[in-house]
Amino acid sequence: MSLPQNDAPRARMGALAFALAGVLFVIYEAAAPRLDQTTLEGAESWTSAGWSIAHIAAIVGLILIPLGYGALRGHLEGTRNEKTAFMAATIGYIGSALTISYYGAEVYGLKAIGQRAVEDGDATLTEVGEAFRMDPTALGVFVTGLALIAIAAVLAAVAVWRSGTLNKWSAVPLAALLVTMLPQYFFPHAGRIAWGALVTVAALWLAAEMWRAAAKRPARELQDA
Repeated sequence: MSLPQNDAPRARMGALAFALAGVLFVIYEAAAPRLDQTTLEGAESWTSAGWSIAHIAAIVGLILIPLGYGALRGHLEGTRNEKTAFMAATIGYIGSALTISYYGAEVYGLKAIGQRAVEDGDATLTEVGEAFRMDPTALGVFVTGLALIAIAAVLAAVAVWRSGTLNKWSAVPLAALLVTMLPQYFFPHAGRIAWGALVTVAALWLAAEMWRAAAKRPARELQDA
């Protein structure tokens, strides 16, 4: 006896995860104020809606990307590439979790510091924010998270390249951009927005491929043990 199984809904959910993550990344780069953060104006920017929206968008985007890798693993279930996609999802979850811990400090901790600096009219309080941003432990966790995000993206690109059901190039741009996530923090604001826009385009391409493949993939037959 055999039971039909169709993984199209799971693949479509993965496509939606990639698409939404891509949009959230450009929101992150565009919405965050990029002022001189050693000044009162910079401290005030930490209290703005744009700062909160931007960093929450980044947090949600970092959650969604490994969810997309998980859907990719489901799409490749039973193939030799399933293990690679599984590794991408697992490493991606860990990398996102580590990176999100730093983003959380930025959105919540800097907001409190900024509010106090503005209330007191004391720009020197921004030094506290810089101190925890540059703390060796915080930076170590952050950089480790970004490195794992990059590794996961490369593994996902390898799985897609070898899949035979998705355009082999469709995950390469997203992987290349996530590998450059650390250096893009040093770009000017316009450069960071451009990077975020490219992430959106790359994520939407991969999402479209996942959606197309889900629509074409026939139901699988699972044999009873």
